[in-house]
Amino acid sequence: MRGIAVIGIAWMNVYAFALPLQAYYNPAAFGMESAMDRLVWLVSFVFIEDKFRTLFAMLFGAGCLILLERDRGGEPDNHRHWRRHGARMAVLFAIGLVHSVLLANNDILRAYALAGLALPLLAGLTVSALYAVAIGLVAVHVGGGMVHFGAGVLDFYAGRTGTDAAFYVARNYGSDPAAIRYALDLGQEGFGERVARRASGIPGQLTVIASSIPLNCAAMALGMALWRDRMLAGEWRTFRLQRFAAVSAIVAVPALLGIALWVSAAGFPGALVGPAALIVSAPFDMLLGFAYAMLIMAFLTPSDGEVPGPVTRVLASVGRLSLSNYLATSLIFAALFAGWGLGLFAQVTRAQAFALSFLPIAAMMIWSPVWASRFGQGPLERLWRRVAAALS
Repeated sequence: MRGIAVIGIAWMNVYAFALPLQAYYNPAAFGMESAMDRLVWLVSFVFIEDKFRTLFAMLFGAGCLILLERDRGGEPDNHRHWRRHGARMAVLFAIGLVHSVLLANNDILRAYALAGLALPLLAGLTVSALYAVAIGLVAVHVGGGMVHFGAGVLDFYAGRTGTDAAFYVARNYGSDPAAIRYALDLGQEGFGERVARRASGIPGQLTVIASSIPLNCAAMALGMALWRDRMLAGEWRTFRLQRFAAVSAIVAVPALLGIALWVSAAGFPGALVGPAALIVSAPFDMLLGFAYAMLIMAFLTPSDGEVPGPVTRVLASVGRLSLSNYLATSLIFAALFAGWGLGLFAQVTRAQAFALSFLPIAAMMIWSPVWASRFGQGPLERLWRRVAAALS
């Protein structure tokens, strides 16, 4: 499951490297030259964008719960699990910070580390309480997002284009020519220039990361609930998994298609693209990520005594090296698109960028089984574990 999540994240991360930042969410901003580009956007929006990030965050939450229970050792008054967990989150944040400055400014590790600090508070909750926390945090995210984007949406439908809210959404999520030119200039930076700019922008990035904490915590709480509910432990029947997956998909997919049609029919204005991608779709992204988890457990998890198939074995090795693979994917994308690499930034369409995302996916599926069979943990996983142990 973790291997599939890392692969799905690569399918979206490629746009952060290949296209101007506005095009990550808005296909009309750059790179939409054919019907295929529009189709790739639609498929990405409905089935990929934020679904695999949700799946990865769910597994992150479940993994942290397992470690917290192990660290506590069954003693309710043992507080060493706080210290060890805090050390793990601190090291993960540091890795993410370096990753964001050197390679990928859309790094998710920093957000996971900050959201993960709250997980010891959730570790003692019951299954039903964890489900309730997940739902409540999604509601907090949606409510806060409506407040943030509300003025821009109202200005759009009222035809007001000169307001601060209209300027903000057009610059960040629309097709404003000046903003696109600026983003294109950033894509041509040398390595040293980019590192200096991103390092100086760390305080501002923390504000953006903080806004993602409720949604990431929601996914992590859901993963904790699914572990405690024994779904992620492989104890649910296949029919039950399929039923939950079907119901979730029946709700999520039509809703996401409707949101995509709403934005597309309006001509992809930034005032709608931003809230649609980040806020309105969030509950349905979570629901479809939940459905993916159910389907993976139903069809790719071997039963007791059953030998895993070759696909499951390869994906498991990719997942076992998930941190190393996530960072290696950024390194390959940077080598393809950055000015210090092949310089393909803004030279490809959306569909071509999506096709290129399969290069790091193929690489991780080749190297992961070899490395895992010989060394077990990945190099970054080993570094994370050792430094965190030293700090705690």
